[in-house]
Amino acid sequence: MESVGIAVSLLLCVMIQMSGANTELISMPLVMHGTKGKSLHIPVETHFGMNEVEFQGTWSQISPRENHLVTFENSKAIPNLQLKDTLIFNLTSISMTFKQLDEAAEGEYQLQINIIFPGQDKLESIKKTVSITVNVPLSTPVMKKSSEGTLVEDQDNLTLTCIVENGAKAKYQWLKNDKTVSPSERHIFSQNNTTLFINPVKKEDIGMYSCAVANPISHARSKVMELSVFYGPYNLEVNSDQGLRIGEVFTVNQGELIFFDCLADSNPPNTCVWISRTDNGTEVLMTGPRFEVLSHKLAQPTKFLCRAFNNVTKKQDEAHFTLVVANLGKGSEKLQGESAVSPLAAITISSLLIILCMLFVLFRKTCHPKRVLMKIYSRPMPEQKGLHRSGHEDATEDFGIYEFVSIPGKMESNHASCRSLARLDSVKDLHTTIYDVIRHVPETPTLSLLK
Repeated sequence: MESVGIAVSLLLCVMIQMSGANTELISMPLVMHGTKGKSLHIPVETHFGMNEVEFQGTWSQISPRENHLVTFENSKAIPNLQLKDTLIFNLTSISMTFKQLDEAAEGEYQLQINIIFPGQDKLESIKKTVSITVNVPLSTPVMKKSSEGTLVEDQDNLTLTCIVENGAKAKYQWLKNDKTVSPSERHIFSQNNTTLFINPVKKEDIGMYSCAVANPISHARSKVMELSVFYGPYNLEVNSDQGLRIGEVFTVNQGELIFFDCLADSNPPNTCVWISRTDNGTEVLMTGPRFEVLSHKLAQPTKFLCRAFNNVTKKQDEAHFTLVVANLGKGSEKLQGESAVSPLAAITISSLLIILCMLFVLFRKTCHPKRVLMKIYSRPMPEQKGLHRSGHEDATEDFGIYEFVSIPGKMESNHASCRSLARLDSVKDLHTTIYDVIRHVPETPTLSLLK
C-alpha cells in the first residue's frame, strides 16, 4: 500500500514538473474584503495529499509592516504568542482565520511552504500572497449645494458636495436623472469625486441629482435633489389656428376675429407685449400671451410683433409677423359659429333631390291619364276598308264640343261614327263598348274653348 502511495506522489510530481507550474499545488484568493469587528477566514486549497508528503511553512504579514504569524510542519504548528488571541490556524488545511478584524489587520499576507515528495530529494518551494482589506459599512450619503437661492443661466455657478458620515474607502458617483454625470468644461470634479462644480449653470443642467457611494462591502445612495435654473426666452414664435400662414404672413378672411399666441421656452414664463409697426413708428397694443384682432378693422396688410421679456434673466426676444385680410372662401363660418355641412353630405343630399325630381317628372310623363289618351289618339290610323274620313284637313273645322255616347255591341255595328273610328289603330279585334261622338258647335267660339 505504501508503494502505491509513493507511485501516485511520483506521478503527480512528474506532471507538475512537465507543466512547469508549481503554484498549482496550492491556490487561495488574491484579495479578501473583511468587515471591521467581524471574523474573516482565508481559505487555502491544496492539490496534493497532505499525509503523503513532508512539508514545512509559515504565515506572515509582509505589508504595511512585517510580522510573523505562525510556523507549521506535518505534525505541529507554532503560532506567534502575541497573536494567539487574534488568529486561528488550521493545520489540516493550512488555512488561517482572523477572530475579529480591526484596522491593524489590513495589509498583505504571505503563505510560504516547502514540500518534499516521497522518493525525491528535490524541494518544492511555494509562495502565495493575499491582500486583506478592513472595511466599515457606509452610511447613506447626504448631498448639499453651495447656493439655496435662484440660479440664473450664464450668471451663476454651483457646487454640489456628497457627504458620508460613516464608512471608509468610499467611491463616489454623481447622477443626473439616473445617468452618470461625466466631466466637461463646465462640470468639474474634485480629486476623490466628493464634489461637483458647475460653472456656469445652463438650461441643460436642470434635472434630478443624486450621489452614490460604494466600498467593497456596502453601497448607498443619497436622496434626490432637484436643480432648477432660470433661462430664456428661447425659440420665440407667434402661432394662430386660424387663416392661412406662409412664413411670417398670416392671411385671414374679412370679418373674422383672429387670435394669436406668443410662445417661447422660458423659465419663469415671459412677459409678452404686442406691438403694431408702421413706417412712422410703433404702438403698444396690449400685454399678455394672447392677442386678438378684428380683421374687418384692417384696411391693408398690417405688421405686428410680439416682444417676450424674462424678468429674471433680463433677456428678451421678438417675433415679427404680417396680417393680411383677404377672401379665403370660408370666412364667416368661424365668426358666426355656424357648423357647416360637410361637402360629402351636401353632394349626397343634392344627388338624392335630383333623382327624386327626375323620377317625379318621368312618372308624370308616363302615367298621366290625359297624356295616355293623347298618345293613343295621336297614332296614325292605317287605311281600312269601309272607313270614312271627314275630309277636313283644317283643324278649325273640327272646332266644337264633343260628347262620347256608349253604343253596346260589336265593331260591326253600323251605329259607330266615322270620327270615333278614325283614331283607332285596329278595329277588327275590338270587342268592347263602342262610343259615338256627338259634336255640339256653339254659335260663337270663345277664347276659353280654344284653350
